[in-house]
Amino acid sequence: MIKSRILHFLILTLPAVMRFNVTIQEFLEKTIQIEASTQKEAVVATQQLYSSNSIVLSADDYVKTKILIDTPLPYYKSSNNDFTLIEGDCVDSLSRFNFDFDMVFADPPYFLSSGGISCQNGKVVCVDKGDWDKPTSTEDMDKFNYQWLESVREHMKEDATIWISGTHHNIFSVQQQLIKLGFKILNVITWAKTNPPPNISCRFFTHSTEYIIWARKSEKVPHYFNYDLMKEINGNKQMKDVWELPAIAKWEKSCGKHPTQKPLALLVRIILASTEKNAWILDPFSGSSTTGIAANLLGRNFLGIEQEQNFAELSKQRRIELDANREIIKNKINDLSNLKLDLPKDERLNTSQELPF
Repeated sequence: MIKSRILHFLILTLPAVMRFNVTIQEFLEKTIQIEASTQKEAVVATQQLYSSNSIVLSADDYVKTKILIDTPLPYYKSSNNDFTLIEGDCVDSLSRFNFDFDMVFADPPYFLSSGGISCQNGKVVCVDKGDWDKPTSTEDMDKFNYQWLESVREHMKEDATIWISGTHHNIFSVQQQLIKLGFKILNVITWAKTNPPPNISCRFFTHSTEYIIWARKSEKVPHYFNYDLMKEINGNKQMKDVWELPAIAKWEKSCGKHPTQKPLALLVRIILASTEKNAWILDPFSGSSTTGIAANLLGRNFLGIEQEQNFAELSKQRRIELDANREIIKNKINDLSNLKLDLPKDERLNTSQELPF
């Protein structure tokens, strides 16, 4: 006779890295003798004895233990399921479920926090965004970028595209790994900030740009590009690969600050350019989830992965804020306020796809 005991646990490590449903099964086994005319009667007799506690299994009858770990639990999910956030490492998290996305935006570590200085709100501050942004060797940077890009590529639809931001510190490494993995690079957008921080040292030109590589998954599979809308946004002229947009505004920090937070206007343009309504968008380095806020504002679905719990909480608060201030936020973005777009209110998006958690 074998008995199994199933226990369900929510495992949370500190500092939190991932959250999982863990099922522990304990198996007990005891052999007894039953007098009966047939095998079926023996089974019935045993069941009756067990039900009446005439047969009792104890720890001495232990045989084995089995541990089952399923897909990661969301850190947060919006009420209409269009915004999902996982707390954890992106490579590990992506290995635990199957789902294909229409578009990816990634803002990976730039590896530039070397103790330099910058200007923030009129004050001199140290450029130290966190241990995750510390400089590393060229070999380690290439390995890191290859690993996360490989993991993300496995979760992209064949016609999907990916956008990756960076500076000269990391963008060349990213470009090389994209080529190795078979991506086709479409554009390298230069984001020219209209309000960059001043150059304190006065020893070189003011840093005022970041680069965003746009690539598609497959060399020969066509991708989606909303050419006409981009032209309309640009005054009925072809939009060039240099975008003049301001850095993050004060109103975008109402729920807290993230050291590398991108402006909502930038993500709105990227999402409008490369996705259709109801698309699924992935951000493997979610940060404060500007990608998710822009996605939901435009009627797209979002999955973000963030390994820092404080930033995951910041993302959650920003998504809650969106429900309360959707129209106000929309009117602060030039690309949206100047267009007549059918944007969603707060109803559930129509989608044939659902995340497995």
